[in-house]
Amino acid sequence: MNRLPDNAILLAYLNNHLDHFLADLRTLTALEAGTHHKPGVDAVQDWLQARLERLGFTCQRDRQPVLGDNLVASRTGQGGRRIMLLGHADTVFPVGTAAARPLTIQGANILAPGACDMKAGLLTGLYAIAALDAAGFTGYGALNFLCVSDEEVHERCSLPLIRQVARQSDVAFTLEAARANGDIVTARKTAVWAKLRVFGKAAHAGVEPEKGRSAIVGLLRHLLAIDKLNGMREGVTVNIGRIEGGTQPNVVAEAALAELDLRAWRTQDMLDLAAALRAETAIPALPGTRTELELDVASGMPAMERTPAVARLEELAQELAESLGFTVKGASTGGASDASFVAAEGVPVLDGLGPVGGLDHSPDEYVELDSIVPRTALLAQMIAAVGIG
Repeated sequence: MNRLPDNAILLAYLNNHLDHFLADLRTLTALEAGTHHKPGVDAVQDWLQARLERLGFTCQRDRQPVLGDNLVASRTGQGGRRIMLLGHADTVFPVGTAAARPLTIQGANILAPGACDMKAGLLTGLYAIAALDAAGFTGYGALNFLCVSDEEVHERCSLPLIRQVARQSDVAFTLEAARANGDIVTARKTAVWAKLRVFGKAAHAGVEPEKGRSAIVGLLRHLLAIDKLNGMREGVTVNIGRIEGGTQPNVVAEAALAELDLRAWRTQDMLDLAAALRAETAIPALPGTRTELELDVASGMPAMERTPAVARLEELAQELAESLGFTVKGASTGGASDASFVAAEGVPVLDGLGPVGGLDHSPDEYVELDSIVPRTALLAQMIAAVGIG
């Protein structure tokens, strides 16, 4: 098939299977899948693998000794372009949360731990594929479905796999929920954490303070200058998130530490910010002290820039959404997502292709019930349109 599936066929399939979607969501959100609870995360991956295999995917498990396994599945079609669907199996909630707060439907919203972030998104991917199958569409080169186990933590095992699958794909869609106002995400900032340490000389603060050199004073002088780097380029931010120093009031502080969060829309802007930080801290702000800056741009979260290719995907999403009877807009956010690691491989990616939802990581986390069918249909048509090229 070298044309888009009929919207009516996709919508009919999805409406007829909405109860199945909700039953599956109840099953997935009942699994205790906090990142560090390997049995629960693996249970999500077991369930997902079984469903993908029923859809004709070949699945491989990236076995992990401590965290949950990563799952990558692939299926070939009859077209030319390779499409990546990216999600995660883990949640932020401790064991016991799912049992204490099972899925409920309150008016227009579905509430459950992990419903928005991101069990409903995983199901959106599955049901979009099933809807395309029902419409007889196979006009993509390949579908690569990657579900990682560790999206919610800082120390990651899945990043090499994300980058590998991205390199095997031409376009990617991330199954995170759409933003609460319905926006999809077209750009995310690069984010880097840094540590600034200042070393001084201890002395008795009452008897001979002149023999000391306060690391706290040196640190504060640096931080006042660093704070002025906010806005050095459009969207550049420097957050002084944590400081510590000294031992007690009657001792001139021998050491002090600050932890910084650095963000920028563009990779080059982050490199310029890092250069400015290094220049500021190259010379101690207080004579007699020593300054160390721990900053590695390469270790941070890459930028997901709104490239011309991403802009074209955004326009396509808007056209397809309009044909389905609703509107979407592209949004930029300073928050992080695994979509950024895909973008770092040069692959155009749209984020937020799951249902509309919000209040992630809280007891009120929700998905909008009425958004499930239209947003799943949109993802299906995006796969089809990109597959056709």
